[in-house]
Amino acid sequence: MLLHLDASARRTSFSRKLSSAYAENWRAARPEAGYAYRDLAARPVPHIGEAWTELCDHILEHEITDISRYREAVRTPAQEQAWKIVEPLLAEVVAADVILIGAPMYNYSIPSSLKAWIDQITFPKMSLEGRSFVVTGARGGAYGPGTPREPYDHQERYLRDFFKGHFRVEDVTFIHAELVNARVDPALAHLRDRHEESLAAALREAAR
Repeated sequence: MLLHLDASARRTSFSRKLSSAYAENWRAARPEAGYAYRDLAARPVPHIGEAWTELCDHILEHEITDISRYREAVRTPAQEQAWKIVEPLLAEVVAADVILIGAPMYNYSIPSSLKAWIDQITFPKMSLEGRSFVVTGARGGAYGPGTPREPYDHQERYLRDFFKGHFRVEDVTFIHAELVNARVDPALAHLRDRHEESLAAALREAAR
């Protein structure tokens, strides 16, 4: 199954355009594989609360590493309410073979809507081995290897490190359209051609 998430606050964004291109081609190649979609900006996931932290502590203390057993951590009405938020989100992740995330760079990092989703589905010593992540991103500037702004990229670096360090997933693909601000910022207008080239390459990669 493909789990498709979008996190951009823009209804017509480049990260959405890229994730849509990827999803369309993936579904065409695997029509029987299943598909689920969540718009994390239009329907935000709540931030975690104290009851969620209690679930997390119980899972850690009792060394529960089997995701199917997480429900055992629920012991109070507040925890039950927290679990009602977690359970459908986690079920989608567990069912997925590929998790596709349309994630623009906001302020050098990821949208808070995506961070809220990550927090809700993440528990101690949790493994999602065997799955793949694909992230389609849009960035206002250029943050690739060798660029002056490379050290400020806490979007791709954070997600790649998190997927590997916490979920034990190394099969992660990033597809970026860069220099998006060249479309609106007069100071970057001279880079518009480079942006268009980056976008075209990203769309080809998403389709491939």
